[in-house]
Amino acid sequence: MESWFEQARERYAIWILLACIVLVALLVNRFQPSRRHELRRMLILFVLSLTAEVASSVLHASGSVVWHERMEFASSLFEAFLVINLIVTAVFNVLVPALAISVPVIASDLVIAGAYIVATFGALHGAGVNPSSVLGASAVVSAVLALSLQTTLGNVIGGVALQLDGSIHVGDWIALENGRQGKVKAIHWRHTVLETRDWGTLIVPNSVLLSGQIIVLGKREGHPKQYRYWIYFNVDFRYSPSRVMDVVNEALQQGSIPNVAQDPKPHCIVMDFAKDNRDSFAYYAVRYWLTDLAVDDPTSSLVRQRIYMALKRAAIPFARTTNTTFFAAEEDDAARRARHRGQRLHAVQQMDLFKALTDEERETVADHLVFAPFVRGELVTHKGNVAHWLYILFSGTVNIQITDGGETRVLTSITAPGFFGEMGMMTGEPRAADVIAKTDVECYRLDKAGFAEIMVARPEIAKEMSKTMATRRAELVAAQDGLADEQKAQFAKEEAVRLLRRIETFFGLKE
Repeated sequence: MESWFEQARERYAIWILLACIVLVALLVNRFQPSRRHELRRMLILFVLSLTAEVASSVLHASGSVVWHERMEFASSLFEAFLVINLIVTAVFNVLVPALAISVPVIASDLVIAGAYIVATFGALHGAGVNPSSVLGASAVVSAVLALSLQTTLGNVIGGVALQLDGSIHVGDWIALENGRQGKVKAIHWRHTVLETRDWGTLIVPNSVLLSGQIIVLGKREGHPKQYRYWIYFNVDFRYSPSRVMDVVNEALQQGSIPNVAQDPKPHCIVMDFAKDNRDSFAYYAVRYWLTDLAVDDPTSSLVRQRIYMALKRAAIPFARTTNTTFFAAEEDDAARRARHRGQRLHAVQQMDLFKALTDEERETVADHLVFAPFVRGELVTHKGNVAHWLYILFSGTVNIQITDGGETRVLTSITAPGFFGEMGMMTGEPRAADVIAKTDVECYRLDKAGFAEIMVARPEIAKEMSKTMATRRAELVAAQDGLADEQKAQFAKEEAVRLLRRIETFFGLKE
């Protein structure tokens, strides 16, 4: 029985190994498809083993005993290597992923290398060769190779160290000593592959990473992956640092910016004042934390847009160099002021909200308007805020939206010419919804003080304005709650009465 088993094993061993290769290949495709390239090594070993076995049979038939034994030894050794690869692949590429265990990629290579050495010496011992003599010769050969391949061995040792100590991982963004940055794509025996932001691939020898200082960007224990970036700008001394910082911080912190962390929040600081008494401005910087390191420049562009529009809304210009000379005739200044006033008056005349006003009253309103631009995606007003401002939109589009249970829903969009925020200015009520700039928008902002003079002088216009506001409010509520036309009309009628009372109370028109 044993003799029959031994004969069957020797006869069918190679085909049993082929069946095992197919089984392992199916499992690798199921659990670790990214490692399918390792199956090629097993197929090569299978072909070598089969070729050596065929050659051994041919040599045996031809009477070449010495070469027959050598081919038989080679066939056995290739079979042993193939079995080692099958076992290691099944463990590291099937069992370990199935158990959700993280193991360095290089670990399987080290196990295979060690098993190859053991198998080789075992095969030599079985063939009657003294392993000690082989070890002696190997020591001499190893010394020669170590001297001639110092750089390569250094890279290999570096690759082993990087993977085993876990200092960097695939997916990390790192900065080299020369300033180059890239995302770790793969760590091989000899080199590490980095993908750069300029769509290039950087091949870095492992010995460079091991011997030099590298920065793993955005990596801090117990914190999400994010990296701090800086944006610099200058404002002259006519504007206090506290006001500049407040304006910029409000713009950056009120609404979210794609790929910018909310913790820590982006913020503005004063970096320095005039240097060597040659500059007439203060140096400012905005610090923000980038959550996706692959989009650094596009995100910096968005932050710069927010800074620019925030300063423009606050009428704070960027600093000019001290050697700039300006020539402006008095007539040009007067013409510019007249043009701006005409633009404001035109914006007021287009608003239904002010249709009950006289031409003189519209001019009064126009004189109190303040320019307020916003960049696309910026939060214009926030739900729940109490701000006595009306916005007159004369360029761009805004979305009126609410957020409920983490889900944001757009109620309506307003495209210029239009207005919003009238409830805050006319009644003092908190904002009922968020207003987000859908495009870059330009507005004029009117506060309660700028309208109070008209309301006190002619309180009867409160009734007409309350009707206009009630109609607008009914449309928003209908869009939010799905009111029918009759319900919408009834709501508008009741809301007009309520708003009239609120306006009269807010402006002190009635005791």
